[in-house]
Amino acid sequence: MSFRIALSGLNAASAHLDVTAHNIANVNTTGFKGSRAAFADVYATSNNDVTKTTPGAGVRLNTITQEFSQGNIDFTDNNLDLAISGEGFFTMKGSSGVTYTRAGAFSVDRDGYVVNNSLDRLQVFPPNGTGGFSTGSLSDLQLEVSENAPKGTASGDIGVNLPANAPVPSATPFDPSVPTSYNHATSMTIYDSLGAQHTATMYFVKDAAANSWNQQLYVDNNAVGGPNPMVFSDAGELQTPASGVITYPSYDPGTGASNLDLNFDYTATTQYGAEFGVNNLQQDGYTTGRLTGIEVGNTGIVSARFTNGQSKELGKVAMASFSNPNGLQQQGDTSWAETYASGSPRVGEAGSSDFGLLQSGALESSNVDLTSQLVEMITAQRNFQANTQMISTADAVTQAIINIR
Repeated sequence: MSFRIALSGLNAASAHLDVTAHNIANVNTTGFKGSRAAFADVYATSNNDVTKTTPGAGVRLNTITQEFSQGNIDFTDNNLDLAISGEGFFTMKGSSGVTYTRAGAFSVDRDGYVVNNSLDRLQVFPPNGTGGFSTGSLSDLQLEVSENAPKGTASGDIGVNLPANAPVPSATPFDPSVPTSYNHATSMTIYDSLGAQHTATMYFVKDAAANSWNQQLYVDNNAVGGPNPMVFSDAGELQTPASGVITYPSYDPGTGASNLDLNFDYTATTQYGAEFGVNNLQQDGYTTGRLTGIEVGNTGIVSARFTNGQSKELGKVAMASFSNPNGLQQQGDTSWAETYASGSPRVGEAGSSDFGLLQSGALESSNVDLTSQLVEMITAQRNFQANTQMISTADAVTQAIINIR
């Protein structure tokens, strides 16, 4: 009996060493969670046995549990490297189905999908088209590989200061090629629906009436309607047009693009002092853009940046949590799968409820404490040696019994 008890102890110590060795081997594995071996005693008894005088029958490995404590956050130079600070798992989808991981070392495959080292695709909540995200469905995160479409200019904000003491121009009528026929001018770049650039020049001509001006718009040296009267109060504030907006006639840019229907808001234009000044020139168009980078916010919003200064939200990283993480089934490659014991996943957004925040350009390192594992290794080694001594002692006793004559 002693041989079998000691043998169970050897098996337990060996399992303890195996678990410890596995932890030590993965001390540098991103997103790895250390394991702990739990043991239980064994008794060979029946209903009629006297339990107070029944010796134990040894030990057995009861379970191996994982410790889902937070690992350290290590920073990297890759924006697609993601670390979770707090609770939750990344949701992945691949050939083996849906899995969950804490390892956020992501890259892009040839089709533009964000994948891990096993080529499982990162799952996100897709944009709903109204500035939010469809949290009731999941989709693969795919980066924009095509150019960002241009947008033709439709509106602009013009804020200039016209000198209150400006004289009436000496040359008439107005001619943009004759500088003495206007007082001041300023220009900005606008875009047609194909993304081609055009130069919009605003000319300002002082009228003979007090506080009155005429404004003229030229696009690529072509007149666009006008002149447009502008009248200011004696306090220098714009009164005409009453809305502050000048709507110009439709203009054909001549590139095959749609006509430009421009509405410029001059509300911020004033008539103060004695100097001309440009305070604001803005318009809402932009040209074609190419992808320059990806940004991931701490709440999981993934945005693409383009060379035209625009950005586009591609999705929001879907997080998952479980009521019993220790019930998850290990799949290897630092991923887990749902089981009956773990319960169904609760899907949510980073930073909401009990879900942690995301850190872009960072990875969560293994949560294994190497020092404690070395102590565990020494403990398991001593246990193994003690059980071998038990076998030696039992052998000596058995030999002594055999030698009785």
